[in-house]
Amino acid sequence: MKKIRLILTSAIMLCLSFTILAQQEVKKISMEDLMLNRTFGQKSVYGVRSMNDGVHYTTLEGNGTKIVKYSFATGKVVETLFDLSKMKDTELKYISEYKFSNDENRILFTTNQERIYRRSFTADYYVFSFKNKELVPLSKNGKQRLATFSPNGNRIAFVRDNNLFIHNVLFGSEIRITKDGEFNKIQNGTPDWVYEEEFEFNKAFTWSPDSKFLAYMKFDESQVRMFNMNKFEGLYPQVKENALYPENYTYKYPKAGEKNSEVSVWVYNVDDRITKKMNVGEEKDQYIPRLKWTKDPKKLTIYRLNRHQNKLEFLLANAKTGESDIMYTQENKYYVEERNFDFLTFLDNGTQFIYPDEKDGFNHLYLFDMITGKAVNQITSGDWDMTDFLGFDETKKVCYYESAEVSPMDRNTYSVKLNGTGKKLITPAKGTNRTVFSNGFKYYINYFSSVTQPNTVSLYNYKGKLIRVLEDNKALVEKLKNYQYNPKEFTMLPAADGMTMLNAWMIKPFNFDPSKKYPVLITQYSGPNSQSVQNRWSFDWYQYLAQEGYVVVCIDPRGTGARGQEFRKCTYMQLGRLESDDMIAAARSLAEESFTDEKRMAIWGWSFGGFMSSLCLEKAPDVFAAAIAIAPVTNWRYYDTVYTERFMRTPQENPKGYDDNSPINHVDKLQGSLLLCHGTADDNVHVQNVYEFAERLVQADKQFEMQIYTNRNHSIYGGKTRLHLYKRFNKFLRDNL
Repeated sequence: MKKIRLILTSAIMLCLSFTILAQQEVKKISMEDLMLNRTFGQKSVYGVRSMNDGVHYTTLEGNGTKIVKYSFATGKVVETLFDLSKMKDTELKYISEYKFSNDENRILFTTNQERIYRRSFTADYYVFSFKNKELVPLSKNGKQRLATFSPNGNRIAFVRDNNLFIHNVLFGSEIRITKDGEFNKIQNGTPDWVYEEEFEFNKAFTWSPDSKFLAYMKFDESQVRMFNMNKFEGLYPQVKENALYPENYTYKYPKAGEKNSEVSVWVYNVDDRITKKMNVGEEKDQYIPRLKWTKDPKKLTIYRLNRHQNKLEFLLANAKTGESDIMYTQENKYYVEERNFDFLTFLDNGTQFIYPDEKDGFNHLYLFDMITGKAVNQITSGDWDMTDFLGFDETKKVCYYESAEVSPMDRNTYSVKLNGTGKKLITPAKGTNRTVFSNGFKYYINYFSSVTQPNTVSLYNYKGKLIRVLEDNKALVEKLKNYQYNPKEFTMLPAADGMTMLNAWMIKPFNFDPSKKYPVLITQYSGPNSQSVQNRWSFDWYQYLAQEGYVVVCIDPRGTGARGQEFRKCTYMQLGRLESDDMIAAARSLAEESFTDEKRMAIWGWSFGGFMSSLCLEKAPDVFAAAIAIAPVTNWRYYDTVYTERFMRTPQENPKGYDDNSPINHVDKLQGSLLLCHGTADDNVHVQNVYEFAERLVQADKQFEMQIYTNRNHSIYGGKTRLHLYKRFNKFLRDNL
């Protein structure tokens, strides 16, 4: 008796036409189609920005030269708000981003962006005034970062060379409010590398609601150790000055157990030009992952997180005196969920706030009292996770949120009253919904897809009435009928504990014959609170592999998201152990299927997924014949403090957790074929991981393959790099399965 049973949804039955077409002449998917030509790219709707009135929106058009105003109700053009072609004597050639002032009397344009890390960049900014029709550069003293209007629109704060500046829009003047900024030493108003990457933000300053104060973080990186990377001449981009002597790029990167930046919080008073330091406590070895003003323009909320990341406090600081008190405390036996940080919402009554907690074992919204810090009531409840807080309507006293209530693999949008009653399902379609509301919640745009339906973008009014479909991707659906394509099929596979069932999907080969045996490739990411198995559309390399005769299976092991805290956090202090055990158990179950070839099974993954694929190959030589590891962590001691210690604590506290599950320590067990790939300029998971792993493999006399990509970062892209990379994967699988 088979251990698994494939479950076809009713929606997949709609795709039976593909089976009929299999008997006809259909085209083969090429790697060029996938990696270069975007032949199967789904269309979407980008850049729709609600205006203050909530009934109009703007878009950036004309190849970045026009901002056009539309009506939500009719979809018709109301007017062209800005046309770059009509501006004379300006160096602005195109607009990559734009932001209105709060009163919508001015626009701040971004152009000439140059990337630094994942979220950071320098750029040139320009200010346009509707009143006098003037377009002027924000500053002529060098590129800027993070230019931001004050709420009254009269000032713009920005960062240059690690210092904070304020531009006075009315007079055109510029003042520097910090003077100690220095690369690899002091950062004012911008986070250091590890904060940007792992706390997922880029701007470390914020204006008070009345525009009188500018709060900012200061990062003292002096004690953080340097990491070095060689940057060569390359081609995409080409850096000719590195042709003979490669650049030795150094930056501050705190590895697990090492020293972090010391972070302090300051508030600059615009009127008297005095800067006051806020009291964040005596402890230096802690995190300040966010700042947020309350409704009171003199009260600043400072997030204080201990290094173990299991205790979060909201400090309420007086902007004038710097004194602070603890407003709220959240503790967790594992770690506090950092994805909730941006959900803090203060009510207009000035006495309450909304924030998520996992105190009942699931991620839910609560209403809290600002004076006592205690919960007034629980807003959402049930054995499911709230995955995104979309906003609070003060007029109707209604919260909007996204959750995995229907299924961990689905996402739907709901509304619920502040007291937790009157819950309504806004997006009934089964699949993945992402909802964006206009100002005032008068309209919303819903982005929907499923495994059988490409992206469908629809506009609704607040009553849930469909106004119009903005994009349906019908052309893509028709195109796919001419190609060798099979939809994903959902299934469940057993975990290593013999009790838990894991979510998975499978793509069978085109013209599938159940009497044949096919090679299997398992794909996974497996990182904490991640999800790879979701009911959403994708058309990628896996379709090519299925066309070439592979069964492709994706599995979410224990530790992944949307199944409650105990499922998500059971991997605490032992990253990799349960996940790899689950992947091996699931693979053993797959091997018992009549149509799978148990001797030709491979596993692959990127980043955390590469860590997993390497470890699985070592732990289960009887299961996996081959593995591909892209930019893998091979030793958790090499990775950063914030991410690694959140799940593992420090190496000093938990050496066994680090060492027992790091691939670099299990090279003697390797029997199958291994392909390692990495970019030399990966600032996130350093190429050190692969180089040191390779050295261990060499000294253990283990043969393996390795592909290095010059000057490529963690994403390994640029020019024809992706095409080369995936062709390399194809060859490796052909040779080893």
